[in-house]
Amino acid sequence: MKPPVARVDNFEFTRFGVTVKDPYRWLRDKDYPKVDDPEILGYLKAENAYFEDRMREHSMLVEALFEQLKGRIKEDDASVPYPDGDWLYWWAFETGGQYRNWYRKPRDGSGDAQLILSEPKLAEGKDYFRLGSFDVSPDGKLLAYSTDTSGSERFTLVIRDLATGRDLETVSTESLGDTAWAADSRSLVWTEANAEWRPNKAFLHRLGEKKDKLLYEEKGDGWRVGVGRSQDGKHILLGTGVQVTTEYWLLDAANPAAPMRLVKKRKDGVRYACDVSGDTLYVLANDDHVNFRVATAPVADPGNWKTLIAGSDEVYLTDIKPFTSYLAVEERVAGLDQIRLRFADGSERRVQFPEASYAASLGTNAEPDASELRLAYSSMVTPNTVFDYRVANSELVTRKVQQIPSGYDASQYATERLMATARDGTKVPVSVLYKKGYKRDGSMPLHVYGYGAYGIAIPPSFSSARLSMVDRGFAYAIAHVRGGDDLGYQWYLDGKLAKRENAFHDFIDVTKFLHTQGFGRAGFTSASGGSAGGWLMGVVVNQAPELWRAVVAHVPFVDIVNTMLDETLPLTPGEWPEWGDPRTDEVVFKRLLHLSPYDQTVARSYPAMLITGGLSDPRVTYWEPAKWAARLRAVKTDDNLLLLKINMGAGHGGKSGRFDSLREVAEEYAFIFAAFDGLLKA
Repeated sequence: MKPPVARVDNFEFTRFGVTVKDPYRWLRDKDYPKVDDPEILGYLKAENAYFEDRMREHSMLVEALFEQLKGRIKEDDASVPYPDGDWLYWWAFETGGQYRNWYRKPRDGSGDAQLILSEPKLAEGKDYFRLGSFDVSPDGKLLAYSTDTSGSERFTLVIRDLATGRDLETVSTESLGDTAWAADSRSLVWTEANAEWRPNKAFLHRLGEKKDKLLYEEKGDGWRVGVGRSQDGKHILLGTGVQVTTEYWLLDAANPAAPMRLVKKRKDGVRYACDVSGDTLYVLANDDHVNFRVATAPVADPGNWKTLIAGSDEVYLTDIKPFTSYLAVEERVAGLDQIRLRFADGSERRVQFPEASYAASLGTNAEPDASELRLAYSSMVTPNTVFDYRVANSELVTRKVQQIPSGYDASQYATERLMATARDGTKVPVSVLYKKGYKRDGSMPLHVYGYGAYGIAIPPSFSSARLSMVDRGFAYAIAHVRGGDDLGYQWYLDGKLAKRENAFHDFIDVTKFLHTQGFGRAGFTSASGGSAGGWLMGVVVNQAPELWRAVVAHVPFVDIVNTMLDETLPLTPGEWPEWGDPRTDEVVFKRLLHLSPYDQTVARSYPAMLITGGLSDPRVTYWEPAKWAARLRAVKTDDNLLLLKINMGAGHGGKSGRFDSLREVAEEYAFIFAAFDGLLKA
């Protein structure tokens, strides 16, 4: 079967004296978000048919990988129950089930388990399903839950009576998932998505009433509103923000319709978050140090911040959770997670974990205080583990270790954390996993993963799926490039706006460094990334195509200039503080044009490439990967295989069922393995 050939238009536009050609602009449906243009759908279906045809010859490998990946999943897996009021809550899968069932039972052991929500039932007959909010009222009688059945991330918000299992009301079909119950357990604060998929309004819904009260409407371009309950349950926190700037308001949970109290007025470039315990407001803010400080204020005077934990060049403060008897602080030191407890007398201690390199975070701690602090832990060789940390005696109690039914022996694997030197002299961390016996002489393959955006760190955590790569002789590396906040908030700032290219240079330089250390070699290395990490993939195949044997770009953000010029798209206004606004700034326009994979696609040799997208994706719209693939196919000078797969019934995260998503991983790995076996040619 021959690959599809997309129609070429002569569309072009000129800005700041630069003419930009956009030959595949027609792939954006003029009626978006509705996509029903026959030519567009016909082209996307043709690409999917070509994907199916070319992957058919690898179907046995895909199936074998799928069974292997599935064999590492405990089919009847269940979470560790967590306490909340009179109940213990948990989820569990049925054997063979794609989605979770949610249960509870009396905390005192006086009753049996009660099924309160069945995702399999809600997902029945649907190609896509995702649970958003799962929020039990303070009296334990009602459940607010929301569902997305298309991948569009527009959620239907419903209130359920837990005694009868009957759904009482549909609050909205345009929710974005955030909810917070008031103290009366009959009033619910929720956020609405507008036509551009931005949550810009918060409403108060009262059970039985048809008209909701508007509590807050955000007027700022790209600003997004979210809500949640304070740790002590006495307040509702309403936050609004755009990338680098935030603002918070306090609502009295006992009277949420009363006037809100502003914590501190927004200031450009200042991010803060807050929570409440008793009469004290706790604030995490970067107003006087790039790595944030922790401050306190009286709830009655929430803007009067007094430093509790000062900012530090060495310690990056990332989150706080104020319990009645102590403050839990999540932080990162030299790129590694730490959890610090600070007590009322000023004494402190850190939780001691068993490995030198790992990922750790606070788990579900639903109550005002926690004598046993729930934690999540893993490393690249240690499966996901749930700990309870007994605060009284510093004991770390294992509650659950992820089971690998098909078997797993951690002693067969090794992990290293190395520091690569980027071209500007910056030391960039890289975490590497490999099976013992890996020959570090360039003869064995290497896979490198990266993201590098929005201040999102990629932790050195466990993935059972990766074993399918390392068991086949690959080393698997995570490049902790600038743009994430792996080494602190400045690490994030150094990969955005005018410094955006640092992220791309870091990824290339980390890969070359790994080659000098004997991990893979040029042309014997694969790479992957998704969303903003797909932008990373697009740039590195343009700037250093010789390094890669195969590249996988999931839902890639690659049509940078067109997207950033279009303020009607869901994310665009909120992205200007991240990348710059090219509408009126010539320097930004030319920088983004230089870094736009779609616009920089030229006649050259490219590695084998698999590109994915989702028809209903509101984050990276389907036409970005489609336009990029069409242009690549038209100009590339090699005969390496190029595949485009558009999920016609899913969004940004791909298919939603746990096994359906594993099959997509199997397809990705099969594509990469076939490239290394020399089997992928157009």
